[in-house]
Amino acid sequence: MILAGDVGGTHSRLALFGDEVGAVEPMGGAVYASGEFGGLVEIVERFVGEHSPTVTAACFGIAGPVVDGVCRTPNLPWEVEAAELATVLGLARVGLVNDLKASAYSIVSLGDGDLVELHRGQRDPEGNVALISAGTGLGEAGLVRVGEGYEAMASEGGHSDFAARDDLEVELFGYLRRTYEHVSVERVLSGPGLVNVFEFLTETGRGEVPAGLRHEISAGDAAAVIAGAGMSGRDEVCAAALGMFVSFYGAEAGNLALKLKSTGGVYLGGGIAPKILDQLKGATFLDAFMGKGRMRGLLEAMPIHVIVNDQTTLLGTAGLAREAR
Repeated sequence: MILAGDVGGTHSRLALFGDEVGAVEPMGGAVYASGEFGGLVEIVERFVGEHSPTVTAACFGIAGPVVDGVCRTPNLPWEVEAAELATVLGLARVGLVNDLKASAYSIVSLGDGDLVELHRGQRDPEGNVALISAGTGLGEAGLVRVGEGYEAMASEGGHSDFAARDDLEVELFGYLRRTYEHVSVERVLSGPGLVNVFEFLTETGRGEVPAGLRHEISAGDAAAVIAGAGMSGRDEVCAAALGMFVSFYGAEAGNLALKLKSTGGVYLGGGIAPKILDQLKGATFLDAFMGKGRMRGLLEAMPIHVIVNDQTTLLGTAGLAREAR
């Protein structure tokens, strides 16, 4: 069997797939809380002990840059080495790739049921494809057209500079700059980023949050509570924070689309987008996406979809492992 992994800052998902071409249904798997382990090796050892699989190939998609088979994860205190994982699994080698590269690799195999359309556009079948995924962090990747197929391309674009577009965002930048030496777009477009935006609005006197809601935010998953209160209309500050978050999502998706000239389509992955679909379908996202001045016409032609299949990274790593084998 093939062992595939999707290793994120919050959760690490491991699954077993058949090694035949086109096998897309996992034959077994498990989800682990990443922060409870000292590294990926511990998780793999736990998984092997629980499932006793006969693994013929393996590949792991990890949230972070992979250089020469090594990844120092930005959102976990880990250093992950492909060679060490291979030793644990008794294999000559294993794949270790950026998680967004693996997700991008799987896009071409997704069906209609895996996608929700945000904007129809006019897809260029020869064009490049962009993938942007907000979750615990912000991932960006692409599919570049090469001959008759595509080559998946990793990036660390989520750590590029946050670009303020109006006076409020300039003020937000200054607020974040007092905390972070480098204010990347991930600081506003991720789960922790939504919390940053919410805290900025409250600390600069742009709204009062009821004590009960504030306790929920501090005691639970802050980003999920803020998003939920914003979507339901329960709290105006949460709604404002979520609105800014959606605008940042559209703006950065548009930035990535321009850099890749992704006339083949733009895809939103990650754990947050499927949960805020109604907000993404509104004008805020599209206005920010297309608001690029003279390039508006180019962006208007690009189809935009949200990926609602949460196994895309696993499918990608399984496919990469199968291809390498």
